[in-house]
This record gives sequence, structure tokens and C-alpha cells, in this order.
Amino acid sequence: MKIVDTNEFKNEIESGVTVVDFFATWCGPCKMLSPVLEGLSSEMEGKAKFIKVDIDQSLDLANEFQISSVPTMIIFKDGQKVEQLIGFLPKEKIQEAITSNL
Repeated sequence: MKIVDTNEFKNEIESGVTVVDFFATWCGPCKMLSPVLEGLSSEMEGKAKFIKVDIDQSLDLANEFQISSVPTMIIFKDGQKVEQLIGFLPKEKIQEAITSNL
């Protein structure tokens, strides 16, 4: 999954459904979530895009979206925030949230 910075962020989320994983390198649950999102990314290719934002590297984005705990996933549709998921969640829960926004 691609890690994006502030400069790339707006372009990445502007069209279609994009799942943004706000994470930190020191976060244990983030590391557990990563393979789950990788799997979903493969399964949902062509339907939804998955990107990652390192909150320590992109503090302005973390502040803009009021990320207070990681992992936090925000689902965007055509550049608009439509749903936010916080913490480590089972794959089915995440997939359900994404599918409901397609």
C-alpha cells in the first residue's frame, strides 16, 4: 500500500472510494491491521483504493482530520469524508463499511 504525504493526499482521494489508513510506525495495532488492509486492497481492486498516512510524518493531515488515536481509517468518496473507523477491526467489519459506501 502506498504511503502518501500531504502534497499527494488531495489528488489520491479526489475521485472514487479511497480508504485512508492513518497509522504510526510505533503502533502495535497498526502493524496488525496492515496485512488485513493489504488483503482487502487486493480483493477490492478496481472498486476502492487504499492508501496510508504516517501521522508522525504528516502531522498537518492528522490534525486536519482530528486523528487522536491510531489506527484510524477514514473512507472518502469523491474527496468527501463519509465514514471513520477507529482501532483494530476484523476484516469483515472494514469490508462492510467500504462496501456500504461504494
